Amino acid sequence: MRRVTGRWKLGLTLAATSALMWAILPVVLEILLQTIDFQTATLFRYLLPAIILTGYLGARGTLKTVHKKLNSKYLLMLVISGSLLAGNYGFYIVGLEMTSADSAQVMIQLAPMSLLLAGIYIFKEPFSKSQWLGFAFFSLGLFLFFYQRINNNTIGLDYYGFGLVIVSVAALCWTGYAVILKFLLKTFTAQEAMLVFYWIGSILFLPMSDISGLFSLNKFELSLLLFCGVNTLITYTCFSEAFVHIEVSRVSAIVATTPLMTIAFVHFSSPISNLNTEPMTFLSLLGATLVVIGSVVTATSKIR
Repeated sequence: MRRVTGRWKLGLTLAATSALMWAILPVVLEILLQTIDFQTATLFRYLLPAIILTGYLGARGTLKTVHKKLNSKYLLMLVISGSLLAGNYGFYIVGLEMTSADSAQVMIQLAPMSLLLAGIYIFKEPFSKSQWLGFAFFSLGLFLFFYQRINNNTIGLDYYGFGLVIVSVAALCWTGYAVILKFLLKTFTAQEAMLVFYWIGSILFLPMSDISGLFSLNKFELSLLLFCGVNTLITYTCFSEAFVHIEVSRVSAIVATTPLMTIAFVHFSSPISNLNTEPMTFLSLLGATLVVIGSVVTATSKIR
């Protein structure tokens, strides 16, 4: 497998950009879901980047060489990885509708943690005592963040609890996508891989979408939808490219900071956006902080 370039400043910048964009996204999506269905919103998140990236790579002449790299093995890997990413998109936004932006973002943190564990077993990275401590912090943080709902018996096989389960499935889909992507990057560039993924997602969500509903959106809602499409292009291009320059564990560590940023965005915007939010108690804030600390410690301990 191709070694990372070691350009850590560039890699960390790319990973940090992904984290910031991911932090803002659920806030914007929750506002949009008050107007359009999740299938149409997800289609636009795929289709706009697909069109932009196709035009960009076509102008550079890159598309002419992509088909030369394809064989049955790589085609299957691209389809599976792209389908898993589409599953991540779909399951996450459904779970977001059933919960809230901040709770969904904390729960989706299972994704980078699962990616780290996959890196340990698949990429043969060691797991130290300090990493187990970080994993314990992560688990405790999840419990504390949702403690109020657990204590009030509002998490179970109900609407909210099922939403958290769906977000967890989205996290596992994302992990599978990221692991396969890591193997694909030894042959394809990040942009080439993401181009295929965007078109796979567009094809999968097109039959389920209500295109006519887009014409009912006002200028503000259309701008939010445009942001979602651009967000997807920037986020996954930066995320994929970060793998080229730094290790999986470093990328996971940066992405781990996303929940705290989302919580900040949610609570700053809730007075004007009418968003659902988790009750922000001392325990819930401590829990979110421990989730981040645990993820970062687990991801970075072995590279210190």
